[in-house]
Amino acid sequence: MSDDYLVRIGKLIRDARQHQGWTQTQLAEALGTSQSAVNRIERGNQNISLEMIARIGEALDSEIVSLGYAGPMHLRVVGGRRLSGAIDVKTSKNACVALLCASLLNKGRTVLRRVARIEEVFRLLEVLNSIGVRTRWVNEGVDLEIVPPAQLDLAAIDADAARRTRSIIMFLGPLLHRTEQFTLPYAGGCDLGTRTIEPHMIALRRFGLEIAATEGLYHAQVDRTVAPDRPIVLTERGDTVTENALLAAARHDGTTVIRNASSNYMVQDLCFFLEALGVRVDGVGTTTLTVHGVPQIDVDVDYSPSEDPVEAMSLLAAAVVTESELTIRRVPIEFLEIELAVLEEMGVDCDRTPEYAADNARTRLVDLTVRPSKLEAPIDKIHPMPFPGLNIDNVPFFAAIAAAAHGQTLIHDWVYDNRAIYLTDLNRLGGRLQLLDPHRVLVEGPTRWRAAEMMCPPALRPAVVVLLAMMAAEGTSVLRNVYVINRGYEELAERLNSVGAQIEIFRDI
Repeated sequence: MSDDYLVRIGKLIRDARQHQGWTQTQLAEALGTSQSAVNRIERGNQNISLEMIARIGEALDSEIVSLGYAGPMHLRVVGGRRLSGAIDVKTSKNACVALLCASLLNKGRTVLRRVARIEEVFRLLEVLNSIGVRTRWVNEGVDLEIVPPAQLDLAAIDADAARRTRSIIMFLGPLLHRTEQFTLPYAGGCDLGTRTIEPHMIALRRFGLEIAATEGLYHAQVDRTVAPDRPIVLTERGDTVTENALLAAARHDGTTVIRNASSNYMVQDLCFFLEALGVRVDGVGTTTLTVHGVPQIDVDVDYSPSEDPVEAMSLLAAAVVTESELTIRRVPIEFLEIELAVLEEMGVDCDRTPEYAADNARTRLVDLTVRPSKLEAPIDKIHPMPFPGLNIDNVPFFAAIAAAAHGQTLIHDWVYDNRAIYLTDLNRLGGRLQLLDPHRVLVEGPTRWRAAEMMCPPALRPAVVVLLAMMAAEGTSVLRNVYVINRGYEELAERLNSVGAQIEIFRDI
């Protein structure tokens, strides 16, 4: 086999092993070989027979590995089916990736409970593993244990994995405390147009971090004599910008005030985690955060990230567009109240239970039951705002919901350059969406959805919106190359099937 093919096979095996929640040692025991041999196979440094590929596939219950094929995943959707029953919301994607980055602050052992098993998490784990951090899935693959080395090997960073996730930008805050000089690959992620990192730089310069960008790398230099001498005012109330500032402030020996901070769900989860590390954070849930830093953090910490409000919105939208009665459990209500208020004005029939506490003991949850409803277009346009406004990531779901409503709905997605354009992919499925400019789209409803075969949009939320429309469309649709959905959702097709959808996962042979 060629070296390139061995590398592709190795990555397939590694991904399948991680998905199963196995260590290299566990796989080696199942195969009757050594951990070092598995390590060589996964790195593409060892010839491997078709028989061995088949044995690995059988051990990992992965047909894809047994076929030895590295092609993209597709979904075949039989639409027009009603959903029923109940479905739980998984833990927050954005909180989990922030906490993975935050684990670099701690010299001790970090355990994160019920971590989302998604591609974005897997990419960050690959990066962490490549620089010497030991990670393993524990408690039958439900929880994640993270143990850092005494010294990080940043020169060995997995650049390919790093470039496939924008979350790598949140390594800047923790790393500036570990070394005075390092490089990071350019951040990637969804194709949502140009997103500058200048707000990050403005905040982190106050901690002595300077960045030069050349040849696909950020070259970082840290001046230890520089420290914040007045409040840091963020030029953008962004989630990752706020998180980076928090991560930098957490080990700053002193008090840091961060103004115009995001108070969104993933930021609150990060603050709660920092408090578990011994860092006091005042003002959680507001736009002014006061961080009482701890120069050295060496504790064994156990933390449960809260549920994902954007996934909750996805499931709610699935019920609405398929005209189903569905109960969505463990919904973080504080972060969906504006969305629910808008939906109720549109006519969505929805009940909620009394509030109860999430596993982190801080986030408020409810169970929502959605029933088939007659929808009317909202009078005002749908547009995002920083929390507590309508969540930026929830805006695309209103395109599918508005398409089911009577009348015209204006959606103004002012944050991203391209995302409104991707929403017009719904026209392939019978939607009537008119693009007014790169940020505004006019949705005409109601829609008679029709089946189609199409490529997945290259942005996470629009991709899921297309999938939901396919679930509502009579007939069989095909959505090709759904990696972007797997970046943010754990086993979404299987979980939707559990409440009545009919979605088949397949690959080209």
